[in-house]
Amino acid sequence: MTDLNGKTALITGAASGIGLASVETFVEAGARVVAADIQDEKGAALEARFGADTVRYVPCDVTRPDDISGALSACEDSFGGLDILFNNAGAGGTSATVEEFDPEGFDATVALLLKSVFMGTHLALPHFKARGGGSVINTSSISAISAGYAPIVYSVCKRGVAHFSKIAAGELAKYGIRVNAILPGFIATSIFGTSLGLTREQADQMAEMVAQGGAKMQPVGRAGHGRDIAGMAAFLASDAAGFITGSEFVVDGGITTGPSYSWNEEEAGPILDALGITPEQAEQMAEAMRKG
Repeated sequence: MTDLNGKTALITGAASGIGLASVETFVEAGARVVAADIQDEKGAALEARFGADTVRYVPCDVTRPDDISGALSACEDSFGGLDILFNNAGAGGTSATVEEFDPEGFDATVALLLKSVFMGTHLALPHFKARGGGSVINTSSISAISAGYAPIVYSVCKRGVAHFSKIAAGELAKYGIRVNAILPGFIATSIFGTSLGLTREQADQMAEMVAQGGAKMQPVGRAGHGRDIAGMAAFLASDAAGFITGSEFVVDGGITTGPSYSWNEEEAGPILDALGITPEQAEQMAEAMRKG
């Protein structure tokens, strides 16, 4: 099991989804956690669940530098310092296409998904320096490496997060700070529902539907869970990953290995599709030709 004993982590977007799973995983590994989010009711319940000596909830809108500074101060005040920063908070943002371009939605999405990662890392530097180093983990997305998984602004921001992680890793190595990015695939969280404009409660319910329907979408045969990403984050936060920095880790159940016909033998593939032939018909034709 990953060992985070003696370490203090700040996790943003901590009250649900990947963030919540990460709080649970980090605590199990021995860390103390400042859980930052805008979902106060869920955050308070999280602190009550683990106890304030292990998890402290702090209201934090990551688009507000003062809120981030407050969460970082909570790491010092409650647990004596900062060792791990998991820049995880996010949402789907604007769904506008290039043709529909929405300047206001664009700015809001960039502020949440990309600027917050810059700002959070920047503001954490004095805390890391006082500790002699640390680990920054940033949530990117498979939409950063392939089209078709998310709206364009979200996808471009997530590409920026991944590239930021690589460049920042080089800049901050002299301080003993490692920076890496995780690129989650199809993870059953409320982000799908909130992107559609559903309430948080409705989005949480939709996450269950996503989990049930995700099995057929990827080679591993199930939807991803928050714990799948949390486990990678905990590893990258640990001393076991001390030689790893500036890297991108795709955690996606194999969905980016290729189109579904590349791993699902029941699907025809592009050539058979173009010919209007099913795999069964193709096999029958091949057998007939072999018999000659």
